[in-house]
Amino acid sequence: MKNLKRISLLFVVLVLMISCTSMKNNNSTITGKVDAIESGKDGYTAKISTAAKEVYFATISILNVGGPQNYKTLKIGDVVSVKGEVWKTEDESHIKVTQIISVE
Repeated sequence: MKNLKRISLLFVVLVLMISCTSMKNNNSTITGKVDAIESGKDGYTAKISTAAKEVYFATISILNVGGPQNYKTLKIGDVVSVKGEVWKTEDESHIKVTQIISVE
């Protein structure tokens, strides 16, 4: 009985470790045109349309990009390349920007 409990506990720990590891590796880079800007409390959200007709809502804040030296204020019409953590809801794609790679 004790061995069964130990094996079960080991199995649960392994499953948690594997699921946490796979969740960490979802950094992506997206490039597209800024269609809209919505100001927020600690930064702003930019609506970015890619060449593949995908739309991302990019959350950009001073804290997430590593400080004021890395923070840039985008404008509508800018072509931007950003890197960060991507997640999707039922009908929207979002990215928490950790790096602004380029702005044209």
